[in-house]
Amino acid sequence: MLEAVFKPVVWIGRDVKKDIIKTMNTLSHRHDAWRVFSDFVEMSAVSIANACDQFHPDRDKREARYMEIVKAYTPDELSQFAKMFGMLTQELEAGPTDALGEIFMEMDLGSKWHGQFFTPYSLCHATAKIVMGDLEEKAKTQPFLTANEPACGGGAMLIAMAEVMSEKGLNYQKTLHVTAQDLDLKAVHMCYVQLSLLGIPGIVIHGNTLLMETRSMWYTPMHIMGGWNRKLKAQNETDLQPSELIESVIQNPPFSAQDQSQGTLF
Repeated sequence: MLEAVFKPVVWIGRDVKKDIIKTMNTLSHRHDAWRVFSDFVEMSAVSIANACDQFHPDRDKREARYMEIVKAYTPDELSQFAKMFGMLTQELEAGPTDALGEIFMEMDLGSKWHGQFFTPYSLCHATAKIVMGDLEEKAKTQPFLTANEPACGGGAMLIAMAEVMSEKGLNYQKTLHVTAQDLDLKAVHMCYVQLSLLGIPGIVIHGNTLLMETRSMWYTPMHIMGGWNRKLKAQNETDLQPSELIESVIQNPPFSAQDQSQGTLF
């Protein structure tokens, strides 16, 4: 697993995202760049999940998938994956951001996968400030808020929500629980890794939101350590209507390759 070979490195004064991209490009000399990125986020997700969620029913299946991926790489190449995981951790420790979404876009990987486009984090942050403006008083008078992102991508909107709460003096690790969903498994892995490294309690679901279909569920470390299954069960047993149990449903603006070329956002 990645954590077994990772040695912390201090990257002071470095552009960590560019260092990650440089490392991925080096690995891409022998492998497809899109595959390197996808394998990196999947191995990172499995490493985190299997380390903290010992009793998940998919644990053995995820471990087998991890071992299948590593067969494609040499020991030296695998050490670069561990190095990138350390750099990503360092980047997110510096402050909340959609690091993986930015890396994906800077490497121009969107055209490889149905024209995916990840919303700039600055716009997500501005949107979260608007949403949080309506919820600030509620956040101060009840145990926690819940937020749902039905098409989460790399998790930028939820990360921005947590950052805005922190800016307002609220500890999002105790006062926010998120549910993220996406049809694309790569996006699920991206979102799960970033929420986990930022300490955001949440569940990331791989499935079709419109069809209410769930293929797999990923519980962040803070969800497990914070006893959020118990907290959410207690909330669901109140007299509130189902529509009242989720304070906020947030979603990225409808970006697409076509929208971008036309110079419009909405």
